[in-house]
Amino acid sequence: MKRVLVTCPPMLGMFEQFIEPAKELGLELVPAQTTQVLSEEELIKLLPDYDGWIIGDDPATRRVFAAAKSGKLVAAVKWGIGVDNVDFEACKDFNIPIINTPNMFGTEVADVAMAYLLGLARQTYFIDREIRQNHAWPKPAGMSLTGKHIGVVGFGDIGYNVAKRLMGFDVTVTAYDPGVEGNRDLQYVQRKSWPEGLEELDFLVFTCALNKHNFHMLNAETLSQLKAGAHVVNVARGPLIDEKALIAALESGHITAAGLDVFEVEPLPKESPLRKMPQCIFGSHNSSNTKEGVIRASHKALTEIARFFKEVSAR
Repeated sequence: MKRVLVTCPPMLGMFEQFIEPAKELGLELVPAQTTQVLSEEELIKLLPDYDGWIIGDDPATRRVFAAAKSGKLVAAVKWGIGVDNVDFEACKDFNIPIINTPNMFGTEVADVAMAYLLGLARQTYFIDREIRQNHAWPKPAGMSLTGKHIGVVGFGDIGYNVAKRLMGFDVTVTAYDPGVEGNRDLQYVQRKSWPEGLEELDFLVFTCALNKHNFHMLNAETLSQLKAGAHVVNVARGPLIDEKALIAALESGHITAAGLDVFEVEPLPKESPLRKMPQCIFGSHNSSNTKEGVIRASHKALTEIARFFKEVSAR
């Protein structure tokens, strides 16, 4: 029986469901004590005792893999889509087979993106907070979506599903993604190269992966190019946005509001000025977390890591 450390919070939240399926694959799952991520030092201490690792958003660095490899670690799986926290080159150097679980949450994350977009347009979250916290009865004038222009950054699984959901809202959609050609049979979607056409957008929605080329792609310069009064939604990765620049744009009123499921530092620091902006909507990096999605991705992770163990033992 191979011992596998699990550090991804969504899988940990439904951990009991995966114990028996894992045993059938010859795996003993061990839950980490975490609600978000473990530190490098914690991982360096823990991982040498395990044959496998199902990774969340933890710092899966070269230091961590070196320590793990010096112990028992044979294989790893990055649970979920994003891989920006994982040093794949280190895994290659240490001969640790690793893979992620792509195309698992396109619809789930797209649903949350739409919730943020609609909540910002009609200020429903603000109204709810005012009623609950201040015993108020506010009636702010919202924004009609019909006729608006929405930019989607990333046209992979998530971005495609966002664009598909927008079809019924009578809006114009522009997709930005240098890695995807064409409109993927969504005839109402136009394609542009970043940052072309930002001045036309009422909403800008981030759904792309994070890499060294798009770090802080929304910064002071590109924020200034957005239409005055635009809204920003991010269900991808926090560092796609220069948070200080976004805060300045929100404070000046150039950006009306933001719906952020992700941040540059997570959890969001208590002293962040964002916390004092009631026009914004915040999440806890949780947009993929549905029961159906977690089950789907977790079984995929178990299958993949069991396959790695078999391949390694057969060498």
